[in-house]
Formats: sequence, structure tokens, C-alpha cells
Amino acid sequence: MMTLKTLIYYLSEHPNIINFRWSHTQSWGSTWSFLFTSILTYILLSLFLHLFLLLRRRPVPLGPIPAMHSLFMALISLTIFTGILFSAAAEIRDTRWFWRRTNTTPFQWFLCFPLGTRPSGRVFFWSYIFYLTRFLHTLRTFFAILLRRKLSFFRLFNHSILILMSFLWLEFSQSFQIIGILLTTSIYSIVYGYRFWTAIGLRSACFPFVINCQMVLLACNVICHVGVLMLHVKKGGCNGIGAWGINSVLNAAILLLFINFYVNSHLRGRRKRTALTSDNRDDVGKVNVAPDTVETRK
Repeated sequence: MMTLKTLIYYLSEHPNIINFRWSHTQSWGSTWSFLFTSILTYILLSLFLHLFLLLRRRPVPLGPIPAMHSLFMALISLTIFTGILFSAAAEIRDTRWFWRRTNTTPFQWFLCFPLGTRPSGRVFFWSYIFYLTRFLHTLRTFFAILLRRKLSFFRLFNHSILILMSFLWLEFSQSFQIIGILLTTSIYSIVYGYRFWTAIGLRSACFPFVINCQMVLLACNVICHVGVLMLHVKKGGCNGIGAWGINSVLNAAILLLFINFYVNSHLRGRRKRTALTSDNRDDVGKVNVAPDTVETRK
């Protein structure tokens, strides 16, 4: 049985983790050309598959594939969360002596990397793994298309921006990424675990569980971005602040699109269902109402 000491070793003290270095020549998928090519390929494949399946009347049966994907994503998200948490604790232990000179606390380091930070070591290893899992996350788009669900602009934009932002974290050693990965992987492990739970036929929640989890994640991101800005002004600079600015704009765009999606898909739909239910009750109370009219409105 794996002990805690063994788990810590494989998640934060293994030589491959300690000696990791983000490099355009050594790290797969680390070039700008790969980034833009992969995002463009994802968008084009999604659009092509969507248009191709418009001619098919029935959804493509996927069997247990979506459920297995959800289970795998929940496990890998939990692994990344645990790995970066252990790695951050190890980095705090090893560099505490340096932070005392600059009056930096561990909480401040989580949000604001010192100027000159390079993308190497434990934390950036798990940031790199997180970046790679963004491509696995896009598989849900193809599952949705094959199951004849609507392909939305928000889905394509959100997945593409997630890949771009995680690339910027590594390329510019951007501040905020530790807390960003901790928040995202914790929520994703819950969301994908819930999706696996419902995919195997177990009872779902009585409220939009996934949507609410995404709202919590976006709200936490906004709060943390404000914290980074305050520390940047107070401490005289955080590393990768230019990339952080781009990240903030993209997060704001995702937040606005998500709010618009939530209002259109849920709030308005709820109002329509409420109004429809009220009309049905009124019609049922009338003596001269036709039976097929009530049936049609259900």
C-alpha cells in the first residue's frame, strides 16, 4: 500500500519533477506555432463534424466512452491538484530563507511570483501537465456533437481560451497560476466526478450542479485577479504581469459569455416553464377547454 511519504515523493520530489524546465526544444507542445495550429485544428474539426452530422438523423452511440472520459478527467484533475499542492509546499520549504529578505509570505507567493521567476521546477511541471490536459478537455466538444447536441460559440471559445491561457502561464512564468490551477482542478474533479456519476445512471442533483460549480470558479478567479493587481502595486511588480493582463481580459470575456449563456439557457427557460405551467393550470380549470389543447402544451 502506498504511504504518504511515497506519494509525496512521486508527486513532488521525483527527479523528473524537480528538474523540469519549460523549453521550446524539450517540452512537447511548447511552441507558438503548435499552440495556434492546435486551436485552429480543434475549431475546424468541430465545425466540420457538426456540419457533416447534420445529415444524420440519429445520434452516434458512444457507449461508455463519455463516462470513462469523465472518470479519467476527475482522477487526473485530483492528481494535478494534489501534485501542485505538495510541490508548492516543497517550494515554500526550500525558499523560505529567501522570502524573509523580501518580506514575502507564502500567500503572496501563491498570487505573485517574484520578478525574474523562470518556468522550471516542481510547480511548473504540474502547470505543464495541466496545459496538456486542456487538450483532453476538448474531447467533450466532439462528444456533444456526436450526441446531436447544439454546438455553441461559447463552448468553442471557452476551450480555446483555456488552452491559450495555460500556455501563457508557462511561457511567461505568469503569477496567479498556482492558485488558478488549484481552483480549477478542485472544481473539475468535482464536476467530472458528478458527470461520471450521472453517466452511469445514478441520480442527478435537483439543481444545475455543473453550472453552479462553474459560477463559483469564475467568481473565485475574479477575486484572485484583484488580489494579483493589489500585490503588483504594493510589492513593485509581479512576474509575467503582461500575460496576466491578457489573462484577465480573456477571463472577463469568458465571464460575460457565461452570464449571457446562463441567462438565455436557464433563467429565461425557467420563466417560460413557469408561465407554461400557469397557463396549463388555468386551462384545466376551464370547462370548455379541449383535452388535446392541454396535452399539446405539456
